[in-house]
Amino acid sequence: DQQNTGPACDCAGDQGTATPKPADPYDAVRTYWSEDQLTQAWGPEQPVEHLFFHPIIAYPQWAFHDCSATQSEKEGLDDWMVTVDEFNKIIQSVYDKGFILVAMEDVWSEVTGEDGVARMQRNTLMLPEGKKPLVISFDDVNYYEYMLEQGFTSKLVLGDDGQIWAECTDPYTKQTFLTQDLDATTLLDQFVLAHPDFSLNGAKAIFSLTGYQGILGYRTQNDIDIAADDPARPAFDANRAAEIEAVKPILQRLKETGWPSAVVPPFGSHTWGHINLSSWSLEKIQRDTVRWQEEVGTLVGPTNILFYPHGARPDGDDWHTTGPVFQYLQNQGFRVFASVGVNSFSYVKKDISAVICDRMHPDGTTLRGGNTGKDVERYMPFYDCREIIDLEVRPNLGDVGLRHEALGPAFGRAQ
Repeated sequence: DQQNTGPACDCAGDQGTATPKPADPYDAVRTYWSEDQLTQAWGPEQPVEHLFFHPIIAYPQWAFHDCSATQSEKEGLDDWMVTVDEFNKIIQSVYDKGFILVAMEDVWSEVTGEDGVARMQRNTLMLPEGKKPLVISFDDVNYYEYMLEQGFTSKLVLGDDGQIWAECTDPYTKQTFLTQDLDATTLLDQFVLAHPDFSLNGAKAIFSLTGYQGILGYRTQNDIDIAADDPARPAFDANRAAEIEAVKPILQRLKETGWPSAVVPPFGSHTWGHINLSSWSLEKIQRDTVRWQEEVGTLVGPTNILFYPHGARPDGDDWHTTGPVFQYLQNQGFRVFASVGVNSFSYVKKDISAVICDRMHPDGTTLRGGNTGKDVERYMPFYDCREIIDLEVRPNLGDVGLRHEALGPAFGRAQ
């Protein structure tokens, strides 16, 4: 039982009559701002804010209370995810506060100086008056197997209307349907369509992808543990090939509608195996990087952006030092290295062509104020945590929640 995905294609039109191609609804987003309206110069010394989200929870009652996940797993969902309702409130708030989405590849560029040495530089952005630039990234847009049992959508698909939809299975009724109301990708799509002034030149967000369980809900990964002469190999290869073909139209439509740029595909790497770059050996990191390039990069295109899993920095410190892991990753073509922090910090390295960026993380941890409650203040330029968090459905943290009583009644215990 599927929700309506729009009109199906009628391919039996009058013979010999050319049917005009319908206008793409995203054209209005791409062309909303004209060049003569971009009169505000946002210089290299002004911060470009960056918020990132993990996959959002479609069924919070199921995820936090009713699913069969362990208590530790449910606590992880509470710590690192936001619900659909919270996500919608956050997007509305940053829009109301005057932010405008910009493409990450427009923020930074690599230039060669008079000395012949290539370096990264922060570009000056031309914005509409009164707007502030914002980059949004979505981590782990892979639809991992565990998420399918814990109240998330299951994959991105192309609807009969040619637009991106999310496949979802109601955990209570077990009915599978298509929706644009329960997934971060489709929700941002719809918001930008309704508010084209929220996007500069059609920009939306950037996907941060692993590869160990495929991408976008399609199991495109190889299994190197299945030997070439294993009887199971032909069936595995056939299924993998089918999944690879199935995801290609999704990638193409995403590129057409402002997710990856049509010019520079900014799907970022989150490493193949979601590995810890601060503790893994160089040899293991090299193998992982090659697998990402072979299994993900061949599908999404080259990227110069690396999002650190766990926020763990290569060699333990990517800012003050340039160790062998960082040098290897930079040599593989990465130039923008994004971690996680308490503000949208950035630092152009002096000894190698690379920039370090920190991203802020709207999630249960920061919505509750963080360990000290200071996150309420840190995120106030974007939204008031107390107006976003849904304590009617999130777990009752008991004494932990008492940390936030001084921050206002919204942080009291969920009753």
